[in-house]
Amino acid sequence: MMPLVLVAATTLLASLLLPFAVKPWLVRMGVVDIPSARSSHVKATIRGMGVAAALATVIGYAAAVLLGVVTVDRSISAVVLGIIAACAVVGWVEDLRGLSISGRAGAQLGIGAAGSAALIVLTGQSFWWLPLAAVAIAAYVNIANFMDGVNGISGLHGATAGVAYAVAGTLSEQPWLTAGGTVLAMSFLGFLPWNLGRGSVFLGDVGSYLLGASIAALAVAGFLSGVYVEYVLSPILVYAADTGYTLLRRIKAGERWYASHREHVYQRLTDVGFSHLQSAGAVTLCTVAVIILGFVAATASLPVVVLCVTVGVLILALYLASPDLIRRRRRRSRVTRLPVT
Repeated sequence: MMPLVLVAATTLLASLLLPFAVKPWLVRMGVVDIPSARSSHVKATIRGMGVAAALATVIGYAAAVLLGVVTVDRSISAVVLGIIAACAVVGWVEDLRGLSISGRAGAQLGIGAAGSAALIVLTGQSFWWLPLAAVAIAAYVNIANFMDGVNGISGLHGATAGVAYAVAGTLSEQPWLTAGGTVLAMSFLGFLPWNLGRGSVFLGDVGSYLLGASIAALAVAGFLSGVYVEYVLSPILVYAADTGYTLLRRIKAGERWYASHREHVYQRLTDVGFSHLQSAGAVTLCTVAVIILGFVAATASLPVVVLCVTVGVLILALYLASPDLIRRRRRRSRVTRLPVT
């Protein structure tokens, strides 16, 4: 337990302190976020602070190996870190120079395929899983990027998913997953004060790609290693549901689904009056609830599983409908307050 605590402390300290060195460098590089059609921000802000989170992640994985938290399955940790680092590099290139949609997708799928192939070899699973695993990694990298639109949301998601995977690793006796989840949680927990402070900074694509790859790589590696699918999927369901639902709404409305926008559920919550932190908090609370239900369902009897799934679906449905429900309630409230003539 003490080595794991030291890994957590080392990663958190690195994540908190590295921005002091990285921020001036980003200013000199001119890595600035200009608000776009899909932004919930209104002024230019320094982005690319995901570089600090990426360095903290590397430091955390190195500490996990050096302190003996990861011993037997170091090769799995190495592949997971390779996927994370490669995706972060693609994100950094996107921040600096930009990439075409095809170039970005090709790089993400290539990294997902190469990393998944290595994990399949290490875990002895069938290569029939390769296409699904590669697409899953590329897809969640993009999902995390799409969902990085209000202050606090990515930091809270990384911390929440990281804790979930650390617990899953402990329950499944997979030390590499425990270490990876701990590093993920601490890397993004340390970013939160920088993102929520008065002189806030953004992760940039390097950071959102880092977040998506960290979660997806741990999830794929966990699934291939025999970890309960409920442990693997529950941390990602709210993000996936928001993105999928938004995509379907845009396609149904005849809009260009691939164009920049700000129609995600968490963004629409800010349109009905939520602050950035309230919107991020709503996403996080729903994610925590779904995680708890998933972990309970993993080892429960059939009636409990059915109950957990039902409640989980209701939570997701309520979250997806929340902006419209709030808007309708406020509209009715205004109508009832109109003076009678």
